[in-house]
Amino acid sequence: MDNPPNSEKGKIFVVSAPSGAGKTTLVKEVRRLFPNLSYSVSHTTRPPRKGEQNGTDYHFISKSEFELGIQGGTWLEWAKVHDYYYGTSLDFAMKVIDHGGHLLLEIDVQGAKQVKASYNDAVTVFIMPPSIEALEQRLRHRGTDSEAVIQKRLKNAELEIAQKNFYQYVVVNDNLEQAQQEILTLFKQELS
Repeated sequence: MDNPPNSEKGKIFVVSAPSGAGKTTLVKEVRRLFPNLSYSVSHTTRPPRKGEQNGTDYHFISKSEFELGIQGGTWLEWAKVHDYYYGTSLDFAMKVIDHGGHLLLEIDVQGAKQVKASYNDAVTVFIMPPSIEALEQRLRHRGTDSEAVIQKRLKNAELEIAQKNFYQYVVVNDNLEQAQQEILTLFKQELS
């Protein structure tokens, strides 16, 4: 991170998916196999889920802190999803790419569009569930959401899936090993 500025800027990789499509699992594998890829830990106003750690999974902040950041231009991208704010630190992102590093963002469709508008060279990847029915089954299996939240997530998933053609790459997560192989191959190609 403290390298001198590089004449060649790094790449921004954006991975998006509906809740329950397996995005976090696939991103963890990318991070494991590409340890030099910087990962931006998003800021959020939602409460932590069981086992999540502040600064590792998310930076958990208050709604007022987040809104001050919106007014102050703190965010590379931000969105309100399922009644909570999520955002990526502009300062962190610029430090990485200005020094020739590559940055991985795990963000939603709204955020992906904001990043692409600012950085047209951003590489975008959408993780698709095999079907809405499979997605619903995964959400129910997680056991973390109420029926109302599950229905909201499914409705949002349909809206997000309808925008998959915005992305350069679409990976269907029907079989985890196959999806991992596909996403790792595309990262290898983009980083070579």
